[in-house]
Amino acid sequence: MNGPEDEALLYQVATLYYERNLTQEQIGSQLHFTRWKVGRMLSEAREAGIVRIEVVHPTTRMHDLEERLTSRFGLRDAVVVARARAETDEELRARVAEAGADYLSRLRPSPSLLGVSWGRTLDHLARALTPGWAHGVHVVQINGGLSRSRRPSSAQDMASRIAHQGHGTVTVLPAPAIVEQETTRRVLENDAAVAEVLDLASSADTALFSPGGIGSDSVLVGSGYLDAPDLRRLAHAGAVGDVAGRFIDASGQIVDPDLDARTLGMPLDELRRRPVSVAVVSGVAKHAVCAAVVTSGLCNTLVTDDHTAHHLLNPDQCEES
Repeated sequence: MNGPEDEALLYQVATLYYERNLTQEQIGSQLHFTRWKVGRMLSEAREAGIVRIEVVHPTTRMHDLEERLTSRFGLRDAVVVARARAETDEELRARVAEAGADYLSRLRPSPSLLGVSWGRTLDHLARALTPGWAHGVHVVQINGGLSRSRRPSSAQDMASRIAHQGHGTVTVLPAPAIVEQETTRRVLENDAAVAEVLDLASSADTALFSPGGIGSDSVLVGSGYLDAPDLRRLAHAGAVGDVAGRFIDASGQIVDPDLDARTLGMPLDELRRRPVSVAVVSGVAKHAVCAAVVTSGLCNTLVTDDHTAHHLLNPDQCEES
C-alpha cells in the first residue's frame, strides 16, 4: 500500500481501532475484511507513521493536546492527563481530579478568593490537595449545596477541606441548589446571610467547578433536587448537562428558564467573567457538556483526560457509540 487512497484506508482502520476502541473483528465486519487483514493493516499504519505508540505514565501531562486545546478554543490554560489503564469512570475521575489539585497548587498567582461548586470530582480534588497548597485562601461556595434527600451533601465538607489545606477560611452558602418556587429563591437571595455569600462569590478571582452530565447518576438526583423523569425532560429539551446546577444546551445556553429561576447560586454570566475559571471534567458521559462549557466560554482553563481532549478536537472522528 502506498497511494493516497491506501493511506486513507490505513488511517480509517487505525482510527477505528485506537480511537473508537473497536476490536479487529468488528472492524473487519464493518469494512468486509478478515481479522488477519485488519491486523496487517494496523502494522502497516505503524510502519507508515500514521500510528505512533508511546508508553505514558498515568500522571504524565500530554502537552501536545494541551497546546492544541488552548489554541483551538482560546483557553487560558489546559491540563490533559492520559486515561492509560484507568478501568472505571471513578478511577478516571480520581486521576483527573488529582491533576486538578496539582494545577490549583501550581497556579500563580495563587487564588486569593476561590469560588467553588461541588460534586464527586471536586470531592476527589479536595482530598488530593496537600497542606500548604495556598497560604490564606478564602473559599466561597458559588451555588447551594444543602441536600434534600437522606443522603447528606458533601458540599460544605469539600469547601472546608480546600480552605483548611490552603491555610485559609471558608464561607458556605446555607441554602439548597434548587428550590420549589421562584418566589422562594427570591426570598432567600434577599436574606442578608445568603446575599452576602452571593456578593462575595461574584468577586472571586478564581472559580473551580466540574460540569455534571445528564445521566441518572447526577449528584443533583442523588441529593434529591431532581429525579430521572426530570432529567429525561431536560434531555428532550436539549440539555447536555449542568454547570453549578444550571442546565445548559450544546451552545452553553439555559434550556429551562423556569427551572433556572428556581436555582440558587452564581449566574453563568458571572462565571464567564471570572479572571480564572477552571473546569475539571472526565469521561465519555461528559463529552457533550464539556464541549458546551469550553465553546461557550464558561471556563478559560480545562483539566481533563486525553480521550475527552481528542473528542473536543475531533468530534466527528470520536462519535460516542
